[in-house]
Amino acid sequence: MTGATEREVGRARLRKEDARLVTGQTTWTDNIQVTGLLHLAILRSPMAHARVDRVDVSPALERPGVVAAFSGRDLAEGLGSLPCAWPVTEDIVLPDHPPLAVDEVRYAGDPVAVVVARDRYAAADALEAIEVDYTPLPPVLDLEASLAEDAPLVHADKGTNRCYVWPLATGEDYASVKERADVVLKRRYLQQRLIPNAMEPRAVVVTPLPASGEYTVYSATQIPHILRIMLAMVTGVPEHKLRVIAPDVGGGFGSKLQVYGEEAIALTVARRLGRPVKWTESRSEGYLATHHGRGMIQDVEIAATREGKLLGLKVDLLADMGAYLMLVTPGVPILGAFMYPGIYKMDAYDFTCTGVFTTRTPTDAYRGAGRPEATYAIERIMDELAVELDLDPVELRRRNWIRHEEFPYPSVAGLTYDSGNYEAATDKALALFGYDDLRAEQQKRNERGDTVRLGIGVSTYTEMCGLAPSRVLGDLRYGAGGWEAASIRMLPTGKVEVVTGTSPHGQGHVTSWSQIAADVLGVSFDDVEVVHGDTKAAPQGMDTYGSRSLVVGGAAVHQAAVKVVAKARKVAAHLLEASEDDLEFAGGVFSVKGSPEARTTIQEIALATFSSHDLPDGMEPTINAEHVMDPENFSYPHGTHLCAVEVDTETGRTTIRSYVCVDDVGRVVNPLIVEGQVHGGIAQGIAQALYEEAVYDDEGNLVSGTMADYLVPSAVDLPDFVTDRTETPATSNPLGAKGVGEAGTIAATPAVVNAIVDALRPLGVTEVAMPCTPGRVWQALKEASA
Repeated sequence: MTGATEREVGRARLRKEDARLVTGQTTWTDNIQVTGLLHLAILRSPMAHARVDRVDVSPALERPGVVAAFSGRDLAEGLGSLPCAWPVTEDIVLPDHPPLAVDEVRYAGDPVAVVVARDRYAAADALEAIEVDYTPLPPVLDLEASLAEDAPLVHADKGTNRCYVWPLATGEDYASVKERADVVLKRRYLQQRLIPNAMEPRAVVVTPLPASGEYTVYSATQIPHILRIMLAMVTGVPEHKLRVIAPDVGGGFGSKLQVYGEEAIALTVARRLGRPVKWTESRSEGYLATHHGRGMIQDVEIAATREGKLLGLKVDLLADMGAYLMLVTPGVPILGAFMYPGIYKMDAYDFTCTGVFTTRTPTDAYRGAGRPEATYAIERIMDELAVELDLDPVELRRRNWIRHEEFPYPSVAGLTYDSGNYEAATDKALALFGYDDLRAEQQKRNERGDTVRLGIGVSTYTEMCGLAPSRVLGDLRYGAGGWEAASIRMLPTGKVEVVTGTSPHGQGHVTSWSQIAADVLGVSFDDVEVVHGDTKAAPQGMDTYGSRSLVVGGAAVHQAAVKVVAKARKVAAHLLEASEDDLEFAGGVFSVKGSPEARTTIQEIALATFSSHDLPDGMEPTINAEHVMDPENFSYPHGTHLCAVEVDTETGRTTIRSYVCVDDVGRVVNPLIVEGQVHGGIAQGIAQALYEEAVYDDEGNLVSGTMADYLVPSAVDLPDFVTDRTETPATSNPLGAKGVGEAGTIAATPAVVNAIVDALRPLGVTEVAMPCTPGRVWQALKEASA
C-alpha cells in the first residue's frame, strides 16, 4: 500500500529538518565530544606583511593544560601547500600556501603557530606565551599601485603582484563597433570587500584510529567530498583512510566552500599525537581568517546608438586575490565574465580580468561568486545610459533585452540562454510596484524641492547557475567536474533512503529531495529519508555551491528514482504475468491496462525483490538505483527587482520604502523554501549596498574586525519584500528548475544603489560608493553642491 495522496513537487511543505534544528536536537561540529579530546588554538600574525625571524613555542608548553605546541617549521614535513583548484591561465602565478607560515606572513591573521591543550581556554591563554620575532615588510594594499614596477611584492620569489590576465573577446571587434556608436559612456565601480557571516563559525574535529591509520574529520563545511580529496593531497593521509562528515552546518554563503589551513592542521596534529582534536574559531578570528568576498575595481564602457540600441560592452577588472590563492579564488571573477552582458543583445563584448595579490585576507566565493559584481556593473551603467539618452530606464532595457520568442538565445559572451521571459517578469513587477504612480510622485517631490527625495531603482538580471557542465568547466581549467550523484534505496518495508552527494547548510535539501523522490516513486513524503554529508554513507558527490544543488543534485535524485521505477516495472510485469508495455504506473501502483484489479505497489515489489523468491530470470535481487547527473548547460534564472528609497538630503540617511521582485526560477519544488532563499538573498544584496564593508588601515590591519564595526543588517533594518514569480522551465534538467539560492543577492544591490542615485541625480549626484552609508551620501551631496 502506498502513502502517496497528492503531488509533492510544487507543494509548500514545512521543512522536515527544522524541528530538530530549532529545538537543538542536532549535532553541530562544536558540539562533538569524544574521549581524550584536545583543543587547538591558532596564533595569528598581528602584521599584514613581515618576515618571521623566530618562533619559540617552548614557553607555551609550560602553561597549565598544554599538551603540545608547534610552529610552522615544526609541522612543515607533514603539511603541503593548500590547494588552488582553478588555475585559470597556463601562466598563472601560483605561490605556495603553507597552512602555518614558515618564513613570512602575508596578511593580518596569517597562522603562525598552534597550541594543543586539554581545554579551549587553556589553549587560547597559552598563545600569549609564544615568542615571535618579526621584521616588518611593506604592506601591499592598492590594486593599481601594486602593479607598478617598483611596488613592494607580496611574494618576492614570484617577481610580480600580477597573478594572471584573463581575456575574453566575443562577437565583433569592440573597437570597430565603438567607432560607429553615437554614445560611449565610461564608468568606474568599486566592489568593496565583504566578510561572510554564517550563523555557525567554522569548526573541525578529527578523531584518529591509530591501529588502522584511519581518520574521521568532522567539519562545518559545504564540501565534504572535495575536502576529503584535498586533505589527502595536503597531508599525505591516503584518501581511503579518510572519512569526512559535514554534520548539520549553520550557513556558509560560500565561506565554507573551502579547504582551510585549520582543517589540515587539525588532521596533522591528530596524526602526530594520536589523539582527537578540535578547533572552533571565534567570531573575530573568523573575520580575519575566513576568506572574504568581492574586492574589485570595475572599469566599464558601453557603446550605443542615439536611439538606445546597445552596440558593445568593454569591461576591465582588477580583482583582489588577497595574499594567497585558495580553492577557487582566481575563478570567481571569471564566473562573472560571462554575465556582464546580462539579458541584453549587443554586437561586441571585450572583457579582461587581472588578478592582483595584496597583503589582505584571501578572497574566494561569496554568495553569487562573480555574478553579483557583473550584474551590478551592467545594471548601473544601463541607468547611466538611460539618463544620457533621456530615456526611462525600463524603456531602455525593453529596447535591448532578448525577447521571449528568441529563446534559446546565444549570448554575446558565448553562453546559450535556454529559456526566459523578461517581458512577463518585468510587467508583473512594475504592476506590483506601482511604477508609474511612483514616478509621478517623484516628479512632484522634486518640483517642490523636498528635503527627502524619492528614488526608484531597477535591476533586470539573469545569472548562470547550476555550476555543472564538466566539459565547460574543463575548458575553463577548473580542476574538477560539475556532475552530481544520487542513489535510491528501496527498503524491504517499503520505506525509501535517498543518498545525495550534495551537502546542505540551510537550503532544505532533505525536504525538497523527499518531495522529488516521493512524486516519482509514488510513496509518502514521510516515508523518505535523505542521507547526506558523509563521505562513507554517500561516497560520491561534488557538494553544494553555485546554486547547483537542485538543478544538478535534485535532478540526479529524480533520475535515480526513474531508474528504480523502471526496474520495479520488470518485476511487476513478471508478478502480474503481463507485458511491461501493458503496465500503467501512478501513485506508486502498477496496474494492467484494462484490468485494474491486477495490481501491485512499488512497496510490495521492494519486499518481493528482497525475498527474491520469484524474480525475472537473470535479474539481480534489487531495484535500487543510482544516477550521476552532468547537465549539458547551465541554468539561467532571471527576474526584475524594483526598489523605492527615500533619501534625507540633510542627514544622508536612506530608507527603503518598498521592494518588489518577480523572479523566474523555473519549476518550483517547494514555494516556502524558494521564498526563504529569495528573502535571504535580497537581505545580503541590500547589505552590500547600504551596510557591509571590510575596511583596512594603511598598515593592512582589518579595522572592521568585529560585529561592532562591520555592520550586518538585522530584520528591523530591512523592509517588507513583495515577491512573486513567473515560470519558464529550464531545458537543462528533467525538473525544469533553474536555481534560486543566489538570485536575490545578484539582483538586489544594483536595484538599491540605482534608487539612491536616482533620488539624488537632480541635485547633481551621479555616483555614491558602496556601502551607501549616510556619511557617504551626505559627502556626495556636499561635493555635488560645490
